[in-house]
Amino acid sequence: MTLFNEITKNRSLNFIDAKTKVKYNLQDVLFDLGIIEKTQKQLVFLYCNNKVHSVGMYFTLLKDNFTIALLNEELDQNLKVELEKKYHPAIIIDQVRKEINYYNIVEVKSNSTSFHIFNLKETKTEIHSKVKILLSTSGTTGSPKFVKLSEENIYENAVSISEYLPINYKDVTPLNLPFFYSYGLSVLHSNALNGGTIICDTDDVLSKTFWNQFEEFGFTSIAGVPFVYEMLDRIGFRKKQYSTLCYISQAGGGLNQKTKQRFLDYCLQNQVLFYVMYGQTEATARISFVPPEKLHKKITSIGKPILNGKFSIDKESSELLYEGPNVFGGYVEKTSDLVTWEEIKQLSTGDLGKVDEDGYYFIIGRIKRIIKIFGNRVNLDDLESFFKNKFEATNFACIGVEDKTILVITDTDKVSTENIKKVIGQELKIHSSVIKHKIINEFSLTSNGKINYKELQRRYEL
Repeated sequence: MTLFNEITKNRSLNFIDAKTKVKYNLQDVLFDLGIIEKTQKQLVFLYCNNKVHSVGMYFTLLKDNFTIALLNEELDQNLKVELEKKYHPAIIIDQVRKEINYYNIVEVKSNSTSFHIFNLKETKTEIHSKVKILLSTSGTTGSPKFVKLSEENIYENAVSISEYLPINYKDVTPLNLPFFYSYGLSVLHSNALNGGTIICDTDDVLSKTFWNQFEEFGFTSIAGVPFVYEMLDRIGFRKKQYSTLCYISQAGGGLNQKTKQRFLDYCLQNQVLFYVMYGQTEATARISFVPPEKLHKKITSIGKPILNGKFSIDKESSELLYEGPNVFGGYVEKTSDLVTWEEIKQLSTGDLGKVDEDGYYFIIGRIKRIIKIFGNRVNLDDLESFFKNKFEATNFACIGVEDKTILVITDTDKVSTENIKKVIGQELKIHSSVIKHKIINEFSLTSNGKINYKELQRRYEL
């Protein structure tokens, strides 16, 4: 059973190029790769965007005997070259570059367009039969470390998502999250499996063009990470009604409670379903959800596991553990890692969790985002949430160094350093002397819309 074969059974599936308004079926967007020799499984670097023909190339590769590394088309060229030298992909698909050393240019065609791809005549890279998708562990997609996913992983996850989301043939779904990111890829898979029309474009929710498209095509859903919802709140999303909107979904990190509550109130007033979800790239994206009808009572929860998934809490560390057929086969950091596949029965999420009497799970912290300040354990994620709830409509990022300092970063001067230190001292009992405060124009974000903590650490030399 392959995901692509199941997708071909969806007779309602169409793709629309948002710019040209042209509609395509699946066969229209598939490319003929008959000219490419496929005597063995080959590694492909697909530098992609969310345009229809990039999506078509992905599905072309998905149906055949390729291992696909999904990467951001806008990745810095030097980083591209470094990755290519490290892994020696047999095929590179990059519409940004006109030539690549040691690679031949080959033209391939679909019913609707043509692409140039770069083909390495001889490749000796061995790949395990199960390795189908490689996703970068870095939101910037510049990390040489990948997550290995199999056909079974992506199929099981897509089926599970389709089981609880109200996806159907009438849907008009914007592909507003990049599909080189696990959440965006999951949206693409689940809607291609059981949905209707997918609108392909690179505009995000902050673009005027996106809202013009919303009105023109009648979007039935929106998917977003916390930053997307914080921006939607700022631009007045909740002041309007959208007659075609059926549901919204949020994953990719915890949304602060006050913002979440405002969107829940909006959805309840306008008969829109609100799905709050939790996921891990290592588990092929979304792995739990809160049913919309339970969200008002379980608003701080990540919900219950998806179909065929199972959570547990490590008794010693309180780490949240996950089991399911969508758990990855290990990491790739060098070419020899492509030959292996680990049967990982239990995924360590890196999140601290708890479960209530109703079987709903909650994230209470992040193992790697916990530091000690003079003997006190400080959860930086909790600190951010605390500030966001205390000082409404303000973005915060917290980074720190063990036993030295906590840096609180804001993108507004509405909250003073004095206020931050006062609140920390009075309510959290952390001595104000360890607190620093920086105001910046805007946060550096990863390509999936999350705060780029590594960049902040580098910028402020912490």
